[in-house]
Amino acid sequence: MASIEISAVAKSFGPFAVLHGIDLDIADSEFIVLVGPSGCGKSTLLRMIAGLESVTAGEISIDGRRVNELAPKDRDIAMVFQSYALYPHMSVADNMSYSLRLRKTAKEKIAAMVSDAGAKLGLAPLMERRPKALSGGQRQRVAMGRAIVRQPKAFLFDEPLSNLDARLREQMRAEIKKLHADLGATSIYVTHDQIEAMTLADRIVAMHGGVVQQVGAPLDLYDRPANLFVAGFIGSPAMNFLDGRYAREGAVVLPDGTRIPVAPRENLAEGAQVTLGIRPEHVAIVPESPMEAAVELIEPTGFGIILHLSLHGLPFKVFTLDREALKAGPKVPVAFPSQHLHVFDAEGNRAD
Repeated sequence: MASIEISAVAKSFGPFAVLHGIDLDIADSEFIVLVGPSGCGKSTLLRMIAGLESVTAGEISIDGRRVNELAPKDRDIAMVFQSYALYPHMSVADNMSYSLRLRKTAKEKIAAMVSDAGAKLGLAPLMERRPKALSGGQRQRVAMGRAIVRQPKAFLFDEPLSNLDARLREQMRAEIKKLHADLGATSIYVTHDQIEAMTLADRIVAMHGGVVQQVGAPLDLYDRPANLFVAGFIGSPAMNFLDGRYAREGAVVLPDGTRIPVAPRENLAEGAQVTLGIRPEHVAIVPESPMEAAVELIEPTGFGIILHLSLHGLPFKVFTLDREALKAGPKVPVAFPSQHLHVFDAEGNRAD
């Protein structure tokens, strides 16, 4: 396997800049997930690592070797696409072995490698079938098997599960995680699904507007988001945001005058414009709280309940496992525990 270094990498399509000076070091055997909304540049960055897009500026190195000018076939990486990209006229076994046959690998070795990959992926009974006779999840397994048999230095995944239904996505996430643990392969995985990012990654790279917003372990991004984008993108239901003004004694004052106590922030001036953030599961329903919010909507999800509330015209959500919330009246008493509050400054950056 291999480490991958990305240094000041930029990409432009004519006058349109897509990536702006990306710096990222990926350790040998690490599972990195690039996450962000459509158009943030994550797939473009992956394709540049693969050699499918040229580098406008900066440098990409794989295992200490600069690869900017190398063709994709010379980079010793394998890519798994969203579309599977299987040959429809070939069997599962032939699809998986195709790259090995091109390399003129010995037949006995090909058979052993394909058999081993097929066993790992539960494809052994399907080896003679063609792609049209397979389900979406089975086709994705074949695409992964084709990558595995090559024994590359790194695996690149470009939204591989986005064509699958929710149940299959959940199953395939678990299989990909087990496969990574088994192979110990350096992997870069692109998705816009933050649940995939949270469950799969050793580290998440959150991207927006062609810029890396934050890099860290999944729970680091969840518990200490660097800015409003990361705070709003990571987590489901999304974090609540309430705009207000900072009071130096340690409070955020909402537009209606409601004061929410927060830990003092030395880097904020009196009256500074701030945004208060709190995750829906951290909003407390407290019978003795003097703060009452109007109930706009109740969403039972089976696992829990999402309450859509309004505090003097400011909307926010509460997630609770307490089914008594289904009986909520027109108003519920709420509290914002200070240990779960996040404060962001006028530029949207975390204020510590």
